[in-house]
Amino acid sequence: MKKKVLVVDDEQSIVTLLQYNLEQAGFEVVTAMDGLEGKRIAETESLDIIVLDLMLPKLDGMDVCKQLRQQNVMTPILMLTAKDDELDKILGLELGADDYMVKPFSPREVIARVKAILRRTQLQTEAGRDNNQPDEQIQIGKLTIYPEKYEAYFHEEKIDLTLKEFELLVYLAKNKGRVQSREELLNAVWKNDFSSDTRIVDVHISRLREKIKEETKNPIYIKTFRGVGYKLEEPKC
Repeated sequence: MKKKVLVVDDEQSIVTLLQYNLEQAGFEVVTAMDGLEGKRIAETESLDIIVLDLMLPKLDGMDVCKQLRQQNVMTPILMLTAKDDELDKILGLELGADDYMVKPFSPREVIARVKAILRRTQLQTEAGRDNNQPDEQIQIGKLTIYPEKYEAYFHEEKIDLTLKEFELLVYLAKNKGRVQSREELLNAVWKNDFSSDTRIVDVHISRLREKIKEETKNPIYIKTFRGVGYKLEEPKC
C-alpha cells in the first residue's frame, strides 16, 4: 500500500513540483493551498506524513502544527519555510514538527527526509506485531519506555511524543545517570541537522519535562547541569 502524503503550500509551482516527484517516488499525494484546508484534511483523512509550509493564507503553518498536536493528531510533520531563521526552526520543532527544511530545496532532499521520518514511524508498527519476543523495556521510576514500539508511559499513562522527543528520551534513558552535553545529544539525536544550534536540545528537554509533568525549577528525572548539559536519573523519592 502506498504511503499517503499531504502537501500544504500556497505556491502552486511548489505543490506541483512536490506532488510530481513524490508520486514518481511511489507515494500517494493529496494537496492543500491554505492552512485551514490542510488542517481539515489532516483531521479527517488517514495520512502517513504532512509536508507543511510555514507561510500560509488563512492559517499559518505554525498554527496548523500547534492545533493538530493539541488535538492529538500525531501524524509526522516536515515543515517547509522560506525563512532561514533559527528561531523559526526552534519554534516549529517546539510546536511539534518532526523535521524542518528551508527553501529553496531539492525535491530529492524532501523525499529523503520524508522517507527517513517514515522509516522511524514504521519501526513502531513492526514492533507492535506479535513476534513472540519480549519487548525491550526501560524502567526509570514511574517512567516506562519501550524503544522498539516508540512508546513511553508516565504513571502508566501514554505520553504523546514527537519522533525527536522520543529519540532524545531513549538516548537519555540508555545513558541513565551520565551527564550528556548538549553537543553529544545534538550529534546523537539530530545527526548532521542543526549541528550548530544546541538550543534545539534545550527546547526538546523543556517539552519532555512538560510531558512528564516535571517542575521546571525542581526536576526529579531530567536534571540540568549548567554549562554542561543534562542527565536522566532515578528519582530519589
